[in-house]
Amino acid sequence: MAKRKNRKVTTKKKKMTKVNLRAKRNYKDTVFRMLFSDKRNLLSLYNAMNRTAYDDPEKLEIVTLENAIYMGVKNDLAFIIDTGLFLYEHQSTYNANMPLRDLFYISSEYQELVDRESLYASKIQKIPAPNFIVFYNGTEKKDERWENYLSEAYENCPNEPGLELKVITFNINEGHNKELMEQCQILGEYAQYVTKVRNYAKDIELDSAVEKAVNECIQEGILAEFLRKNKARVIAMSIFEYDKELEEKKLRKAEFEAGEINAKKEIANSFHKMGLPVSRIAEGLNVSEQKILEWISKESR
Repeated sequence: MAKRKNRKVTTKKKKMTKVNLRAKRNYKDTVFRMLFSDKRNLLSLYNAMNRTAYDDPEKLEIVTLENAIYMGVKNDLAFIIDTGLFLYEHQSTYNANMPLRDLFYISSEYQELVDRESLYASKIQKIPAPNFIVFYNGTEKKDERWENYLSEAYENCPNEPGLELKVITFNINEGHNKELMEQCQILGEYAQYVTKVRNYAKDIELDSAVEKAVNECIQEGILAEFLRKNKARVIAMSIFEYDKELEEKKLRKAEFEAGEINAKKEIANSFHKMGLPVSRIAEGLNVSEQKILEWISKESR
């Protein structure tokens, strides 16, 4: 087993003041990460994922690198148990680049864990086997689970890639992966909380929706102790998370629409060069003739 360096993982505590929580944009943490930074909850999740029955949270060593940030995003949770190293990540929007992100992260993690001098010895340096898991609660994908591979990003991928990394994603929206939710009560209750926030946010302001969801969960015994203890912080983080999720969806929609327009422009100009009349091109692309003429004139400049 790799020699582990003694590292104290610290979490900065932010002083809460009564402010306009919608505008509070410095909450980079998530409710998921906050919940499962508690070793007891994390061990419950690990047991549910792996069908094990560990009962001592101290068997689990949290090794999350607080300073390992790639493009402003840090890994949610990293921990070692037995001979395995587990990277748990929470995502509210689908990200096909998770294998590449995890590659950068696991490299930093191994640099921290190994005795670098031993890399020059004749004896093989043992390291904990990596496991990459994402817990997804976005609304884009409906599958129960799926896998992404690093090799999918290769421009020219051989039959047996020299470097591979697999990320398994589990859908943790309410109603999905029921057995997992039943085995890990905290995860199931977290899914219920997220559902309440989303449902209320359809009809009322986000600030009010989150606060209503928190109060209702406390009354119904859903994450009650956690929410009572961390109410103000959870509300602030939930508003930030939900806003961020909506912003990312809007950005993706804008990118898609921009790409669609560019594609239509190219098609319009190609058809024009082939001699098709503007009226036919406009009909085929479902845009106005004026727009077609605009695209053609810009191309000819």
